[in-house]
Amino acid sequence: MRRLRIAAALLLAAGVLGGCSATAADERPLVVVSTNILGDVVSNLVGDDVEVVTLMRPGADPHSFEISAAEAARLRSADLVVSNGLGLEEGLQQNLDAAAEAGVATFVAGDAVEVLPYTSTDAGGADDPHFWTDPAQTIAVVDALVPVLKGMGGVDAATVTTRAADYREALEALDADMTAAFAAIPAAQRALVTNHHVFGYLADRFGFRVVGAVIPGGTTLAAPSASDLANLVSAIEEAGVRTIFAESSQPDRLVRALAEEADIDVTVTELYTESLTDAAGGAPDYLTMMRVNMQRIATGLSP
Repeated sequence: MRRLRIAAALLLAAGVLGGCSATAADERPLVVVSTNILGDVVSNLVGDDVEVVTLMRPGADPHSFEISAAEAARLRSADLVVSNGLGLEEGLQQNLDAAAEAGVATFVAGDAVEVLPYTSTDAGGADDPHFWTDPAQTIAVVDALVPVLKGMGGVDAATVTTRAADYREALEALDADMTAAFAAIPAAQRALVTNHHVFGYLADRFGFRVVGAVIPGGTTLAAPSASDLANLVSAIEEAGVRTIFAESSQPDRLVRALAEEADIDVTVTELYTESLTDAAGGAPDYLTMMRVNMQRIATGLSP
């Protein structure tokens, strides 16, 4: 009986300690982030005293992904919600609006960048949400987000300051490397064709021409018509494009069909543009994603 009482006491103590641990974890400030690219950025800025929950899963399409009822409830209970904005999270927008209406603090990355319109006339002059293809724009987002994170209760401001300085340095190194790599591509060959309009910011910053995209407009939810494809084939032939880039979050079937339709020697190269991969994939974080894309674009368009 004595041994039984000791065992019961130990189990009770373990339960109490486990409960305290869970409670302590639950008491950390909660930042819920919409896309996994922004989720990676936020995670690089905060320490372990902040819980970061990213809603968009690896490889998902930011235009169309949706969340569960439990995730929506978590969103409304956050201390801060970080989203891309500029119309990117089409399938999530009502949940983001509901959280804001419930009084949850929000940070919209699109408010911190120099917004460009889509280069495609099919988009009707709408804002382009893909600012992260230009690392200088991501630096602007970091600079605007850091004071918001430091102002949250329970956050170690000194930790955020230190981590932000390190991450900003890495972003600046990325920007310098991209500038050098793309400068080596002859200006006449800086022509981009993708399956979706995503490179407007990169093109504007580094002197590329966006010849066109298989999917018209500014969303992956659209679909190309026969005339869209015919016009793009003509543009590809006129520009002398040799490499077409397909996004990892979208099947490249249409892009390969376009290459065959054009009846020219065109290579299809995959890029990571709108979503990170899981840890085993080729783009587990933003910096890696951008460097992989840089190398593949430079290789695909160089003489």
